[in-house]
Order: sequence, then C-alpha cells, then structure tokens
Amino acid sequence: MNKKYLLLLIFICTINFSFAINTDDFWGQTGHRATGKIAEKHLKSRAKRKIEKLLQGESLAFVSTYADEIKSDKSFRKYSSWHYVNMPLDGDYVTAEKNPKGDLVTGINQCISVLKDDNATDKDKRFFLKMLVHLVGDLHQPMHIGRREDKGGNTIQVQWFKQGTNLHSVWDTKMIEEWNMSYLELANNTKQLSKEEIKAIQSGTVIDWVKDTHAITKKVYNSVEIGENLKYRYSYDYFPVVRQQLQKGGIRLAKILNEIFC
Repeated sequence: MNKKYLLLLIFICTINFSFAINTDDFWGQTGHRATGKIAEKHLKSRAKRKIEKLLQGESLAFVSTYADEIKSDKSFRKYSSWHYVNMPLDGDYVTAEKNPKGDLVTGINQCISVLKDDNATDKDKRFFLKMLVHLVGDLHQPMHIGRREDKGGNTIQVQWFKQGTNLHSVWDTKMIEEWNMSYLELANNTKQLSKEEIKAIQSGTVIDWVKDTHAITKKVYNSVEIGENLKYRYSYDYFPVVRQQLQKGGIRLAKILNEIFC
C-alpha cells in the first residue's frame, strides 16, 4: 500500500477512535451546557456577580464541559473517578462499597470545600468551580450511578436507529442529539415550576440527590434488552426524563452556588 495512503488511513482511524471515546463517557456537551444555563437562571444576584468575576467572564454553560476536556491530560487522571458512582441496583450510597480513588459524592464535596476556603487561591477556586458545574450535571445522568460490572451501562450493547451503541451513550448523547435542540433551546424550554416545587427539588443533601437519580437508574436498566433497536418510542418515553434531569441538575447546582457565594 502506498505510504501516503497508509498514513491517511491511520489518521482517519485515530480520529474515529478518539471521537468514539469522547462521546461515550459523559452527559454530552449539550446536556452539560443546558444544566449550566439553567443554573444561571436560579442564581441570586450576589452569587452571579462573584461567579462571573471568578470565571473571568466565562459562563457556567461554557465551563460545564471543562472536566471532560481535561481527561486527555494525564496530570488530571486522579479526577477520573469523580464522574460516577458505582453501586448495586438494590443498594444505596451509604452502604455501597466506596471507590478508594473517590467518586461523584466525594468529588462534589471536595469542590465545595475548596470554594468555601478563604485561604484557597482564585486559581484553585476557578478550577474546582468548573469541576463542580460538571459533576453536578453528571450526578443527574442516571447511568453515572450505575453498576460496576457493566461500567454504568457502557458494556450493554444496543442499537440506536439501527446503529450500534450502548445504553450509557443513549442516555449521554443519543436522545439529546435526536431532538436536535441547542443547549439554549433545552434551557429555555424547561417545565414551569412553582417556588414550592423548586424548593422541593433543592431540598436534601448530595447523597439524597444520588438516591433520587438512582431510582431512575433502576428503571433505565429495565428499559432495554441487549441488542434491542431503540428508536422513536424509546425517545418518546424517556426524553422527558432527560429534560427533567437536566432541569433538576441546574436547579440543584444553583442551590449549591448560592450557598457558597452569598
């Protein structure tokens, strides 16, 4: 084979492999940005001003994908386990075996601790604020609180409109992509909630929110058969859940930020 064409083939394969990795590991970019934008709507004025100053003008939506972007840098590998919690479907976070490297709960708590530390530098606070925005989003993606044995649904092979994928990816990106809405469209078309409903969503602790999402996780695992071709009906049944989780994530992120910065 001509050397030039061989190099081109390797280059194309490398791009495709990289793309496959990047789209299967997280609540997609659109989802994270929607959660960040929703959170901004629920920030108190004082918190909003402090956050804008700390982020040097960047929005919560813009920084929401930062924790995924740094995955390609080996120096940030220690934060990889912060993106998820593994536990049995019949278990709960308190009694489940903990990852010694940390998980979503310990990661979120560490971010909050740094942001509340008067002795922390602005550089450190900026880093952990970006991490926090992303992690609260991940907390509300049901497959980020999945079983260890199938890597949160990553090894459960299904089809999406006859294209091979896995259950985790369907919930991360496929349903959102199918609706073809921008993050602004998702954020601006959330359900209208009363003050009482918002207060109810924001009540409880991070561990309570894990439990809330995990209840959905159980239903997701039971929603498919291995190899099943998922299409319009699955999206019709479950995209409202995706939208609900994006909204909950934004509302709860705002609660955390208001408590830190007000």
